[in-house]
Amino acid sequence: MDEVLETLAKRFREEPYARLLGMELVKLQAGRAAVRLEIGEGMNNLFGTAHGGALFSAIDGVFELAANSYGTVAVALSMNVNFLAPAPSGMTVTAEAREVSRSNRISTYQIELRSEEGWLIASCQAMAYRKRDKLPFL
Repeated sequence: MDEVLETLAKRFREEPYARLLGMELVKLQAGRAAVRLEIGEGMNNLFGTAHGGALFSAIDGVFELAANSYGTVAVALSMNVNFLAPAPSGMTVTAEAREVSRSNRISTYQIELRSEEGWLIASCQAMAYRKRDKLPFL
């Protein structure tokens, strides 16, 4: 399991999109992950706060990590995000995913996006389809 997690962490750190946004992997365990993201001005929406797409990217990143942490391919079936508070430019947010249930084919996750002060910025319920294929880079 350690080898799977180490390889997955390495691949995430090399992922072009995560690097483009400056996502930083904070934690990776079986069924759990956390990613930190600093909201830069280039991520702002019309109102000068973080664009929902930037926040969703952090949420999707931890979902990707938590769902694939067992070494087999897992792909998103659904994600339901509630945006609860704005994240101004300069704020650092952390997205954390926690596995709620897992069967042979379906797994579900609770994901929270919080400010450094602990304010809940967004909440997400996500579901993944678990394929039988090993991750191709293992």
